[in-house]
Amino acid sequence: MKQVYVAMSADLVHTGHLNIINEARKLGEVTVGVLTDKAIASYKRLPYLSYEQRKIIIENIKGVKEVIPQETLDYVPNLRMLKPDYVVHGDDWKTGVQKETRQKVIDVLKGWGGELVEPKYTEGISSTMLNQYLKEIGVTPQVRIKRLRRLLNAKPIVRILEAHSGLTALIVENTMINKDNKNYEFDGVWISSLTDSLAKGKPDTGSVDFTSRLNTINHILEATTKPILVDGDNGGEVEHFISTVRTLERLGVSAIIIEDKTGLKKNSMFGTDVKQEQDSIENFSYKISQGKKAQITDDFMIIARIESLILKKGMGDALARAKSYIESGVDAIMIHSKEKTPDEIFDFCSKYKEFDNRVPLIAVPNTYSIVKESELIEAGVNLVIYANQLLRSSYLSMKNVAETILLNERAHEVENLCLPIEEVLRLIPENK
Repeated sequence: MKQVYVAMSADLVHTGHLNIINEARKLGEVTVGVLTDKAIASYKRLPYLSYEQRKIIIENIKGVKEVIPQETLDYVPNLRMLKPDYVVHGDDWKTGVQKETRQKVIDVLKGWGGELVEPKYTEGISSTMLNQYLKEIGVTPQVRIKRLRRLLNAKPIVRILEAHSGLTALIVENTMINKDNKNYEFDGVWISSLTDSLAKGKPDTGSVDFTSRLNTINHILEATTKPILVDGDNGGEVEHFISTVRTLERLGVSAIIIEDKTGLKKNSMFGTDVKQEQDSIENFSYKISQGKKAQITDDFMIIARIESLILKKGMGDALARAKSYIESGVDAIMIHSKEKTPDEIFDFCSKYKEFDNRVPLIAVPNTYSIVKESELIEAGVNLVIYANQLLRSSYLSMKNVAETILLNERAHEVENLCLPIEEVLRLIPENK
């Protein structure tokens, strides 16, 4: 029989996918190349279902002989391996983002006389439309909590943005741009104790209790389907940290980040200008190990934030702590710095690469905001947190609006600085 190749993401299978497979069946034996998580994440959002789940679904569709992974958006490697007589794809890729991919398929098929067959695109349904419906429905804790680990495995760098309310979580959820024919968006939400405290008009000294923090976390959980990382300050006493881990895991939070300091919280940006004490390596490693033992699943992540560079303890101390924390079971390392350039971070990264046992590495470019994500990737950083930009920018904008109203004794002059009320209402689907 003739050999037919079909490639698809198969995250949200609909009648369009079934039509393509049915058309392919008419031509011969059908092999489906299911795009891996990494291939899909290279140009758009991470799929809801893992590769293994999507593979099982497609294997059980009538007429599919075999399912293989397609490791890249480019068909060429699989086509050269299989040398199919036909490739079947809907005619919707003749223009737009996939036009170049289509031409590569045509060119490589010529090498053995293969043919591209393009059935008419199924109107009225699309994965994009279904994805929007799913966003409105929401996501379960079980699905959400797994997502951060999947992102770390699929993307060169995971991009996280701070939110301190349901409204700011909606911004993280929905902000997307298209650049160089690729979609760019934030992969998850950072709930910072600093921005949560300031949004409540409280000092960043741990004065907002955990019950109040949970209120903010719940508002954000309801407003986004994306994974959530929570700032746990120093985690508190070991017994309290165990309880916090269990609570956050139950809610579907993906990770908690705790810093290796003790005593009354002082913001790291003060550095050595204020009295800050770093916990001993032994005590903090023990806290990590007990938190890991308290987990019910393997999906929740405990991340250690190393303060050695902030407190001028030296690179050696930072590296020693990283090794000990990893041995204690920590799932990722966050290395912190308050320098104006990323040189100190890059130095740590280069030495960290020499570790035999490594976990994902996280950077928070608050003071060294000049650094580009491409530079962080090259240095070996796996996740970047933009930790407070939404709160800082919103305060500046709101203060400007308030002063302008006072100056003009009316609100007319600020209308161009404000979102129209109709658009405000449309931010929440239930208002439509």
